[in-house]
Amino acid sequence: MTIRQLNRACAAVVAVAAGVALAGCGSNDNTGGTTISGPVVIDGSSTVEPLSSAAAELFMSEHPDANVTVGTSGTGGGFRKFCAAETDISDASRPIEDDEIAACEAKGIAFSQLTVANDALSVVVNPDNTWADCLTVAQLNKIWAPDSTVNNWNQVDPSFPDEPLALFGAGSDSGTFDYFTQVVNGQEGASRTDYNATEDDNITVAGVSADKGALGYFGYSYVEANHDKVKAVKIDGGGGCVAPSAESARNGSYTPLTRELFIYVSDAALTKPQVVTFADFYLRSNQAIVDAAGFIPLTDDQLEVALSELDELNNKVTN
Repeated sequence: MTIRQLNRACAAVVAVAAGVALAGCGSNDNTGGTTISGPVVIDGSSTVEPLSSAAAELFMSEHPDANVTVGTSGTGGGFRKFCAAETDISDASRPIEDDEIAACEAKGIAFSQLTVANDALSVVVNPDNTWADCLTVAQLNKIWAPDSTVNNWNQVDPSFPDEPLALFGAGSDSGTFDYFTQVVNGQEGASRTDYNATEDDNITVAGVSADKGALGYFGYSYVEANHDKVKAVKIDGGGGCVAPSAESARNGSYTPLTRELFIYVSDAALTKPQVVTFADFYLRSNQAIVDAAGFIPLTDDQLEVALSELDELNNKVTN
């Protein structure tokens, strides 16, 4: 099987949501003229979904006979499908865990991990919230700890107004839930349960935008896509208040909520030319895909490592 090598000279990409077609300046295609067709089945993280959907749109614009579908059952839910051989690729907002690796091994599912973007996990409030410009990690813990009964903003800080606090956040199948609880509460999965939990970040957007006293959290791309509906809060991780942004995530100043985002590709899926070509496309056209989806790009060092991992993946197929 010949691996597609892309050398994109340029890519002019605009958001699909604006109703404008995605366009590229062309690429070198070494598939020997073979038509790339057939399904590529992706599921998993709701945070990574917009990125994979952008990759799918760009890919299918060049390979209209391919059919890339992207589901959102959360990182944990995605790994369950992946380890049951129901999907080719699993989107993940955290690394695969030991019990998930064991589940894959039990089913004979081998895989490769590829880093595809960065994320500044964002805490958001209603645009009419004029008091919570910055929150410390200790204040977030006070709100989200398993034994927390905080239900008013003045319980978070006496200087805040007497305003009921409504909470929205990721469901327990979400990698975002795992990461947030680990860095805020000190233990993965440790969280109060009396909040509006969902695997669909658009529900959190709707909830926070409709309630002056609401607070929620999700990936940075949802802030970018909904800046007129929600407002990102600065986070003080011990070094002062820092806003989530591409720059603060890439330079490490947005702490502790900066993280990497991944896709996992099964070895079985690599026997399918359309999956191999798509995985190759995902990284070699990464900048265009990231721009299309409003994500935070890989650093030069991260991209170098990712491309090296991609070469290893390509060698796995050809050898």
